[in-house]
Amino acid sequence: MTAPSAGSPTHGVLALTADPALGDELARLAAAAGAPLQVRAGPPELVDWLSARLVVVGGDLARAVGQRGHPRRPGVLLVTDDPDDGDVWQHAVGLGAEQVAVLPDSRDWLVERLAAAVEPAGSAYVVAVVGGCGGAGASVLAAALAVTAAGVGRQVLLADLDPLGGGADLILGVDDVPGLRWPDLAAARGRLPAGSVRDALPRLDGLAVLAWGRGDPIDLPARAVDAVLSAAARAHDLVVIDLPRIGDASAAAALRRADELLVVVPARLRAAASAAQLLARLEPSGPPVRAVVRRGGTDALAARAVSDALGAPLAMQMRDEPQLDRALGRGEPPGLRPRGPLRRAAEQWLARLDNGHAAA
Repeated sequence: MTAPSAGSPTHGVLALTADPALGDELARLAAAAGAPLQVRAGPPELVDWLSARLVVVGGDLARAVGQRGHPRRPGVLLVTDDPDDGDVWQHAVGLGAEQVAVLPDSRDWLVERLAAAVEPAGSAYVVAVVGGCGGAGASVLAAALAVTAAGVGRQVLLADLDPLGGGADLILGVDDVPGLRWPDLAAARGRLPAGSVRDALPRLDGLAVLAWGRGDPIDLPARAVDAVLSAAARAHDLVVIDLPRIGDASAAAALRRADELLVVVPARLRAAASAAQLLARLEPSGPPVRAVVRRGGTDALAARAVSDALGAPLAMQMRDEPQLDRALGRGEPPGLRPRGPLRRAAEQWLARLDNGHAAA
């Protein structure tokens, strides 16, 4: 059995059980959740009872803990591996427990609850970027948003969900940096330790990048995307998602996480018509959609005309970035040129985001 720890809990999880098998099982589940755990083989002192973020009371000690008469507090679970214990619900009421978890059936739920006790809830703003037509420049804009935000001190994740794109790691010049790619995370599910996911990704200063790599294509399960983006939202200030134009279940899972969808559209008639078809396929319950209109030297449509045709508010308009291909070929991430159109567009979007948060 895991040896009981001395001293008071350091605001982690306090487990109360004298059952060796239950103590070991709780230790394994806490390790999977990335939650610091202390196991005590008897009822706790008052200071320990009040200072732990979560108290897990084993069914074997439920009566003894309740008889201590400690004040009720939130964050108390009763855990048992005996589904036939007729007294378990009575003890749960006496402890003021928020939930009774019966093992092994409740293992997955308990791992998520343990992780939630020691990690903050997701707080990142999540923006998805998609091209209204082929070659619209959505991947470049997504990278510029991420680079610009990281440059002003935000912790940012750029998640590339387009398996047929050029690769976010190539755009940012981190394709040779070690770290996890989507194929390494395809089996992910449930609540992942946010810090572990963040630290395992390739990084460019304050910018983490999750790309596909150069291996064989894989089918990425939607549950893996949901688990990874959930962890990312708890570990970053901003998550930027590069979406494929032809969505699948994993793209739909990502879009459900998004607070906003930016559709990049060149100011041309056929591009606007293509973008309108793309938007018509989206779920009505999806995030707010805003148009980013890209204007080249010969593009005839006004930005407002494009956004009106799409029925989407205009987020921003920008000119084409001069010598963009040459800069990318040198390994220069987009958004670094202080006076470049990409940088100005990204700064405009970030300013609107900050103003919106301040108003909220």
